[in-house]
Amino acid sequence: MPISRHELEHLCRLAHIALDESEMVDMLGQISTVVDHVSRLQSVDTEGIEPTAYAVPIDSVVRDDDTELSWPTEAVLTNAPRRYGDFFEVQSIFE
Repeated sequence: MPISRHELEHLCRLAHIALDESEMVDMLGQISTVVDHVSRLQSVDTEGIEPTAYAVPIDSVVRDDDTELSWPTEAVLTNAPRRYGDFFEVQSIFE
C-alpha cells in the first residue's frame, strides 16, 4: 500500500522537515517500501505465541554489586581547589 504524496507532505509538516522535489520522490519510494514491509508483518499469524521482550533468551548481563573500600577522604580531596569539610566546594548555581 503506497503512501500518497499528500500523506508524505503531512508527515513532513509534523516532523518540521523540508524536502525538495527530488527528495520527495525518493522519500515516497522509501516510505512506501517500509509501509509494505509492515503490512506483510501484520499478516503473520501470531495466535498462541507468547509476547517476549527479547528475540532470544537472555541471562542477566549486570554484574553483582560488590562493595569495596573507597579511597580515603584526605587522598581524594588533596588536590581539590576548594573544600568544605569532607566535601568538594563548588560554585553555587542558584542565587
